[in-house]
Amino acid sequence: MKIKKIHDLYFKQFITNEELSNIVKTLAYQVKQDLPKGEVPLFVGILNGCFMFAADFIREYNGDCEISFVKLASYEGTSSTDTVKKLIGINEDITDRTVIILEDIIDTGTTLHEIYEIFRSKNIKQLKIVSLFFKPDVFRKELPIDYIGKSIEDKFIVGYGLDYNGLGRNLPAIYQLTTQPKMKNIVLFGPPGAGKGTQATLLKEKYQLVHISTGDVFRFNIKNETELGVLAKKYIDAGDLVPDEVTINMLKEEVNKNSDANGFIFDGFPRTESQAKALDAFLAEKNERINGMVALEVAEDLLVERILERGKTSGRSDDTDEEKIRNRFNEYNTKTAILKDYYESQGNFYGIDGVGSIEEITERLSKVFDTL
Repeated sequence: MKIKKIHDLYFKQFITNEELSNIVKTLAYQVKQDLPKGEVPLFVGILNGCFMFAADFIREYNGDCEISFVKLASYEGTSSTDTVKKLIGINEDITDRTVIILEDIIDTGTTLHEIYEIFRSKNIKQLKIVSLFFKPDVFRKELPIDYIGKSIEDKFIVGYGLDYNGLGRNLPAIYQLTTQPKMKNIVLFGPPGAGKGTQATLLKEKYQLVHISTGDVFRFNIKNETELGVLAKKYIDAGDLVPDEVTINMLKEEVNKNSDANGFIFDGFPRTESQAKALDAFLAEKNERINGMVALEVAEDLLVERILERGKTSGRSDDTDEEKIRNRFNEYNTKTAILKDYYESQGNFYGIDGVGSIEEITERLSKVFDTL
């Protein structure tokens, strides 16, 4: 689940694009089924908020129709006012026509009542109302709403045509007003030998964050024979991959054990898009989010040289075999590419030059951390 900052407020994802699509399809189908055969309705969209809903609705409507728009400016900030400032009418001849109003959201009903009365004064055949969203708790008007896509609680929403002070209309999903996240949560990535562990230790101290290393978490649970550790060991001993659910539950326990933390550095997790989505959903339950994925970027050949040199003293057999080292890089690059696309689509990916002294790299990372 995603969190967006628009102006000075924070919004969490409330309704996905897929759910919106299903709602619109259902509404279009219901309207078509209820109209007499051969009826050509005039759909009237209420601008500005309905433009995305109206466009998708018309695409889903399986029949001849016309569409026009009116504009009623009555919103300021996050609350609806009772004063309609401006009305821009339609030019079509609507005499003896079936007119169907398309509204993005109905809360108090003030805006809708204004336009409803205008159309009632015309010599039309029938008037119906279709609303994507409806807030029953604050609805104050005696108006017949013929079709409702989804009833929601009285919380401010943006996206899919709805805005907060002009921004947010282009979001493909619906986001609901929430409180500001309090933590700084970073996914730290780096290829083998890039010095990620060293940097994680320095950064957790500098920013007072909790460093969660997937490897350390696994070792702790297996060594202490926790319920999750025993389960993970069964998979490992059988030569199978540990299921995402087990890994995620281990991570959840670590986060829950540090509920007072200023934030977390996630090291070695997530490794797949499904894990990233699970982490987003878990943090969203706590009204938190991943602030950024920060990846140390170093040329592979340079890192191979570093690891081979390290292998002379590390005692790790996989640090002395170049073929094994390059296989580790192949695995890293494959997983990072997927996650890079995932976080980049959220505007949360940050690639950092990982070549230089420890101090230089820490400074580069800190510049990114300070902005998150």
